[in-house]
Amino acid sequence: MYTNRRYFILILLFIASMINYIDRAALSILAPYITADLNVNKAELGLIFSSFAIGYAVFCFVGGWLADKYGPRRVFAGAMGLWSLFAGLTCAAFNFTSLFIIRVIFGAAEGPMGSVTNKTIVKWFPATERARAVGVSFSGNPMGGAVSAPIIAASALAFGWKMTFIGMMLIGFVWVVIWLAATKGSESKESEGSSTLPSATLPDAQDVSVPNEKLSFYLKQPIILYTALAFFAYSYILFFFMTWFPSYLLDARGLNMRDMSIANVLPWLLGFVGLISGGFISDYIYKVSKNLLFSRKIVIVTGLIIAAICITASALVANLYGAIGLMSVGMFAMYVTTSCYWAIVQDTVKGSNVGAVSGFIHFLANLAGVFAPMITGFIVQGTGEYYSAFYLVGALAIISAVLLMMGGRNKVAII
Repeated sequence: MYTNRRYFILILLFIASMINYIDRAALSILAPYITADLNVNKAELGLIFSSFAIGYAVFCFVGGWLADKYGPRRVFAGAMGLWSLFAGLTCAAFNFTSLFIIRVIFGAAEGPMGSVTNKTIVKWFPATERARAVGVSFSGNPMGGAVSAPIIAASALAFGWKMTFIGMMLIGFVWVVIWLAATKGSESKESEGSSTLPSATLPDAQDVSVPNEKLSFYLKQPIILYTALAFFAYSYILFFFMTWFPSYLLDARGLNMRDMSIANVLPWLLGFVGLISGGFISDYIYKVSKNLLFSRKIVIVTGLIIAAICITASALVANLYGAIGLMSVGMFAMYVTTSCYWAIVQDTVKGSNVGAVSGFIHFLANLAGVFAPMITGFIVQGTGEYYSAFYLVGALAIISAVLLMMGGRNKVAII
């Protein structure tokens, strides 16, 4: 059932994650050029950053449902093709409204990415490899963030910001062709992949089986809801960093475009290391503790608390290098938690509902993408400073971590 072709599929998932974040980060990196050309202020820029997440959050859930119904092969190809097209169409924006609409559709097309990746891993990988496969595939996100700043800045300086978006579109189209060729003939696997991890003994789990439960059953489970809340805090940190950190370095720390693109690399690189290692750390804790849910929750709780402390402190230190170093450690800690949100779904949900439940928690998490850029934009526009925005990030991370630790109890057996 599980062939060696899965490793090439994993490489393609990693590359797709890189493309996803390069395309997504481009607007924040090129914001000084775009806002100047389109006459957009800080508050409006925050709304444009948020527009991406309006479409993205909704289609996180819709994309997961589509992957369950039609299979990840076709849904992934369609999503990548559509978001690449609208990445290219960014160059056609001529004012605030047109850019807002383009970004909403672009975000909607990227929405299926997370849940479809999770569904693909369930189909192609045995349960014993899934947490690390999630970590490897999604590690393309921070790696894409790391390479995006220098590549996009250099491209914009050489060819202009509009041609940069067209180049990203063409790269996405090439990936679609390779993906369809690599997964050709895999349609029969769309009904497979229901292997699950062996049961784990949990003090708060009923000793029941959960075959053929309805989607609504899983969406009411406390562990799913509190995981989604923690994922919301994670996403708030991520969208805050992705959309506003480049502008923070330019505005509050006085860097130029070239130096900003270099300084922006380190947090993403440490995030890449954190995301790669998170799944292995969780699997090791499970091996030692024999408690599957604990091995996921402890990584999330610890990572979010460390991230909150470091990110808040980064706004307070006077030294530029200290601020970048603290933000980098915070991003590392945040990204360590990534695979555990998805792993909790894989561990608790029957294969036929994995895509939809993944999409549900991804939808709730990515509502943060609507609020984080918008709230930050209004804070900066209203106060002229970034301090309060950093404090809010830290508070949300700590609150969600405590709630998951205290209230994220599982009412069904880990399957």
